[in-house]
Amino acid sequence: MKADKNRIGHHRDSDEKKIPKGGKSDRKKSADGLQDGRRKNTQKRSVERNGFRKDAQKPEAGKRQRTDGGRISGKGTAGEKICPAMKKCGGCSLLKMSYAEQLKQKEDFVRKELKGIIKPEPIIGMEDPWHYRNKVHASFARKKDGSIVSGIYEEGTHRLVPVEDCLIQDERANRIVRDLCGLFESFKIKIYNEDTGYGLVRHVLIRTGHASGEVMVVLVCVSPVFPSKRNFVDALRKLHPEVTTVVLNVNDRRTSMVLGKRDIVLYGKGHIEDQLCGCTFAVSPQSFYQVNPVQTEILYRKAIEFAGLGGTQRVLDAYCGTGTIGLIAAESAREVVGVELNPDAVKNAVSNARRNNRKNIRFVQEDAGEFMQKMAAERETVDVVLMDPPRAGSDEAFLSSLVTLAPERVIYISCNPVTLARDLRYLGKHGYRVRKAVPVDMFPWTASEHVETVALLSRKHPQ
Repeated sequence: MKADKNRIGHHRDSDEKKIPKGGKSDRKKSADGLQDGRRKNTQKRSVERNGFRKDAQKPEAGKRQRTDGGRISGKGTAGEKICPAMKKCGGCSLLKMSYAEQLKQKEDFVRKELKGIIKPEPIIGMEDPWHYRNKVHASFARKKDGSIVSGIYEEGTHRLVPVEDCLIQDERANRIVRDLCGLFESFKIKIYNEDTGYGLVRHVLIRTGHASGEVMVVLVCVSPVFPSKRNFVDALRKLHPEVTTVVLNVNDRRTSMVLGKRDIVLYGKGHIEDQLCGCTFAVSPQSFYQVNPVQTEILYRKAIEFAGLGGTQRVLDAYCGTGTIGLIAAESAREVVGVELNPDAVKNAVSNARRNNRKNIRFVQEDAGEFMQKMAAERETVDVVLMDPPRAGSDEAFLSSLVTLAPERVIYISCNPVTLARDLRYLGKHGYRVRKAVPVDMFPWTASEHVETVALLSRKHPQ
């Protein structure tokens, strides 16, 4: 899933930074789900089912629904929602299928991959599988009549596919994007042309807080100079008073990466805050935060349930990123240690710990596998390891370190059932038993392989 994932038209969340080997992106995995579903994956799988990839890296209210006979049910039905951009966009590849049918398809996919390892519990779907995305990228183009339209790039091109009301994006974000087109026209703002390199505005990123209601608008421009910026922000907030912060992101490189490295706050605090499982997290233009907060809360609560924390356990959060699940676990653990290679993610994690007044958690910037080897060599122990690796799964070096450290429980959160099965087989051969596995539909209407699974493993003890 590495190839071209940072190319516009190939991945909506293409602001991912390149990171050192063994680290974790500030954004979570490519399993944002949307863009991988936009096209059929013509690339070979980067991970073989029975072989480890040595450079594996992380490219980031529903309920279980059953009716009589064990069939899965859901609100969405084929034809209930029609998207005029469906054929050219391709993001919602399962839109013609009822939500009940696609849940069954995803559940069957997980069952097939985990056959012989564990029989998964029924998939947990969404009660309302529409408008769940809290992170929206919009590109723009000027039509022949001079008007500006928003949408996404068609695969492999700079041709814009107009999308006025995406069915899986936050409805507030959809409305803001539509009104930005008019504001760009009114203020005579030039839209950047990828081919000629002429223009100012490249993209707009909108991030919304599901629980907080806060909204951030990020104007991605080639220059830090934005004409009449105060008047522009005032006009935007007059139309949308729900906008709590506006940021100008400068990306002056001839590149298809969406975000540049420099952020200039035009209004507000430069980030939004949102709540997840009782914790508050800051979400900046660059930072990772799961795109489906409703299902993320379900996924994380299930992981904490599997961890069986009772206030006495020491927990290691590997691939901890910005510290979300580790901070949630800290409420019920004696101590949590988060390990992450990406320095920016570690800074965000430390900030989030202060924000939530969590004093029993610390973060270490280091490769998680090497850190576990050091712990084992120093005869340190942990009771539970939380691991949430990239789509490529973990690697043999990490899993070997995990086995050496020998925690009583391992909670494995996966966005790829294929690599999950491979890693579970390895751990099964090295002293662990898979006790439970639950799939969670994080990305409704996208391809069947885009499904999260949380698995519980416990250490085998001699009889």
